[in-house]
Amino acid sequence: MKHLEQELQRLQRDILRMATSVEEAIISAVRALRHRDGELSRVVIEGDVDVDAQSNAVEAECHHLLALYQPVARDLRRIMAVCMINTDLERMADLAVSIAERAEALAELPMLPIPDRLQRMTELTIELVRQSLDAFVTMDARQARLVCRRDDEVDRLNNEIIQELVGMMKRSPDLIEPGLSLFSAVRHLERIADHATNIAEDVVYLVEGQLIRHHPEAIEAP
Repeated sequence: MKHLEQELQRLQRDILRMATSVEEAIISAVRALRHRDGELSRVVIEGDVDVDAQSNAVEAECHHLLALYQPVARDLRRIMAVCMINTDLERMADLAVSIAERAEALAELPMLPIPDRLQRMTELTIELVRQSLDAFVTMDARQARLVCRRDDEVDRLNNEIIQELVGMMKRSPDLIEPGLSLFSAVRHLERIADHATNIAEDVVYLVEGQLIRHHPEAIEAP
């Protein structure tokens, strides 16, 4: 099965290359949001075509390996994990596009102060994306579980930012429209962190064969 192992290594390189593109899209989308940069927003939106092409290529390669080698046990789980990670990355890219679209809208609306917590939420979200993929590369279930636990911090920041935006809109009705756009963008960012958690859960399944999704008590296992 030497050829299969070589194909699996290539598949891993392809999914990590896609992950880099998605990470860049997330960072650029939030930067466009913070700086009301419509031009950068357009770059993110137009770049989604390339991410979709990468995603389609990874999916096709997964199907090819399944049909050609009919893998079992760990090799089968590895290919299935890549399929699931591919789906989560593609959805992250879609959410980055949605953030960029909100940034475009905000550029045309009254100026709205961007909550300081948004930067920390963005940094943490990117960390979770990177750490979940690192866990996949190193087959580290312990690190994957840590990602799952850290998602709670993203949820906390999301709730705090939303409360701050609600307060702004109550005090200044003219900020309701831009406030709702930013509200939507923050929710998209929180969803990206959720997809990073999905990847981490897939890694635990790959390494241990244990499904921990929808089983929070299993996240704390050693």
